[in-house]
Amino acid sequence: MSSAKAIQLSAVLIVKDEADKLAECLQSVGFADEIVVLDSGSSDQTCEVAASFGARVEINEDWRGFGVQRQRAQQLAQGRWVFVLDADERVTPKLRQEILNVLEGGECIYEVNRLSWCFGRFMRHTAMYPDWIPRLYPRESAGFDNTRVHERLQNPNKLPVKRLDGDLLHYVYDSVRHLVSKSALYSEQWAIARQEQGRKGSLLSACLHGLSCFVRMYILKRGFLDGGQGLLIALVMSHATFAKYADLWVRTRTKSS
Repeated sequence: MSSAKAIQLSAVLIVKDEADKLAECLQSVGFADEIVVLDSGSSDQTCEVAASFGARVEINEDWRGFGVQRQRAQQLAQGRWVFVLDADERVTPKLRQEILNVLEGGECIYEVNRLSWCFGRFMRHTAMYPDWIPRLYPRESAGFDNTRVHERLQNPNKLPVKRLDGDLLHYVYDSVRHLVSKSALYSEQWAIARQEQGRKGSLLSACLHGLSCFVRMYILKRGFLDGGQGLLIALVMSHATFAKYADLWVRTRTKSS
């Protein structure tokens, strides 16, 4: 392992029960000077898999949302640059070279284009592609906010934002059950966050947002060009959108006994 002063790039992940996917992910990011894996309480062999790749593995089960967990993971890193990825993502050779090419440059936030694989095909429409997300940034100049879900990278120093060539592959759903359960988790976390902010929902709002989501994904974003997979994703995502607003409505109308 390189000394702390020599560390240029830290690959940083937050994980839970990802033993089946983690090895391929870590293989794809083996060019990093260090790999940091923060586990939130896996019941499988996730930590052992991470350790087998020489990763620094830490466990923190005090789950307060994705944003806070990413902050904790970043605090464990030592590199000048942080590259954030998830266990179901893979760095392509072209993206790897792009990352290596910019490490000696000045401070900048770099976005990567995520290409998702769903049920037998890459999704190039349905609002899933292009999917530009900030993932490479200077460790001491940027970091994630406290949002429970759909966390955002903060840029307090107003660093320039640029884009890297090469896709970040995203093997996002294993099955329809996985799709539905993952959508339900994100919907619940969204509703909790809005409730904590004092927000309220309505069933009318839930219906309108759900319908709007389907129209946007399947028609406006041409999800129909992604075949049956595009229809499936649009239907489940519109239901999840309805569910999160409905969940908020229920939470604000339910009083503890």
